[in-house]
Amino acid sequence: MEQKIYSVSQVTAYIQTLMDKDGMLSRLCIQGEISNYKLYPSGHHYFSLKDGTAAIRCVMFKSAAQRLRFRPADGMRVLAVGRISVFPRDGIYQLYCTGLMPAGVGDLHAAFEALKAKLQAEGLFDPAHKKPIPRYPGVIALITSPAGAAVQDMLRILRKRYPLAKVRIFGVRVQGAEAPAELCGAIRYVNRWNLADVIITGRGGGSLEDLWAFNDENLARTIFASRIPVISAVGHEPDVTISDYVADLRAATPSNAAELAVPDRQELQKRLNVMWSGMSANLSRQVRLHRQRLNVLASARAMQSPTAYLEQRRLLLDSLLRRLCAAQQQRLSGYRRRSGTLASALDAMSPLKVLGRGYAMAQTQPGRLLQSVQQVAPGDSITLFLADGQLTANVQTITQRQGEFTDERTIEDL
Repeated sequence: MEQKIYSVSQVTAYIQTLMDKDGMLSRLCIQGEISNYKLYPSGHHYFSLKDGTAAIRCVMFKSAAQRLRFRPADGMRVLAVGRISVFPRDGIYQLYCTGLMPAGVGDLHAAFEALKAKLQAEGLFDPAHKKPIPRYPGVIALITSPAGAAVQDMLRILRKRYPLAKVRIFGVRVQGAEAPAELCGAIRYVNRWNLADVIITGRGGGSLEDLWAFNDENLARTIFASRIPVISAVGHEPDVTISDYVADLRAATPSNAAELAVPDRQELQKRLNVMWSGMSANLSRQVRLHRQRLNVLASARAMQSPTAYLEQRRLLLDSLLRRLCAAQQQRLSGYRRRSGTLASALDAMSPLKVLGRGYAMAQTQPGRLLQSVQQVAPGDSITLFLADGQLTANVQTITQRQGEFTDERTIEDL
């Protein structure tokens, strides 16, 4: 029987497939000591994990390494989480690490995540509850260890940036079993007596165990209940505690907290200088404009000779009076002409004019104008109006024209 021949790539791929299908190898947590640790410019971490009898190569890519909260180093005992697979190019198996933590902190990390989830569900991390940090605090309370380097760094920066602020130090323990109670007591004391405009609480860097006081639930609730804004400044930038989540503002370091709490006096001085320059320029412009206006007013004729101004106004008044009188006369003349025209038209339409030409106007005895023969009967009395008087007459005969025919009625007919 002829032996089948495989290439190196085929064998390596087959072994890789077997490892990738193995459920145990896809999610491992391995404890060991770091050796041959190297950080490449690409951001990937390469190292080995070893114990007394064996070693395994490990790689942590940049995307996973960005979540690290400590700096790995040779000789450090750690817990590494990841999957085992084959690197085809070298034909060796290695751990593709997705998580790394110092050995012994697994329980603390689990407790941290549990408390974080609980408080987050209660809304203690909600940005809507964050209080604004005052721009120009008058008094700053430092709640930290009075003997640590962190407090000296904060004092130095506060004096340099904003010496107008008064700083009050409330010394407490920041590590150990008694630390959470002292931190809570100091925050409540500052709030009760209104001793500051802003509170900075924190400490310098350290291990997860050293910083554990700032993962205390009572401290988190005390910070949340503080009426005075709280800035959390715990450890170095990678260190994150429960206090950081619940505080009104999280600072990467204590020094950064001091920078965030107060403005920079040099920047303020620059802004004041710009404002001063703007105000001076605006004031100078206003003075210049008002001086020009004053010069114009001072050179006016009224200011040079008040009597000449009055004479000029008097002449203007006389001119206006003449124009007013002329306009009034012109309007009256127009009214007279119109009145004459209307009077002539009215006189032409007057009945008296008609009577003057030999016509007469008849009225019945009730005083109605006589316009038709049907308004009277033979024997009725009528009044005739002439140009020079009136007379009364009796109707003797009535002749009514109806086309070509006439109808005549007399008193005898009655």
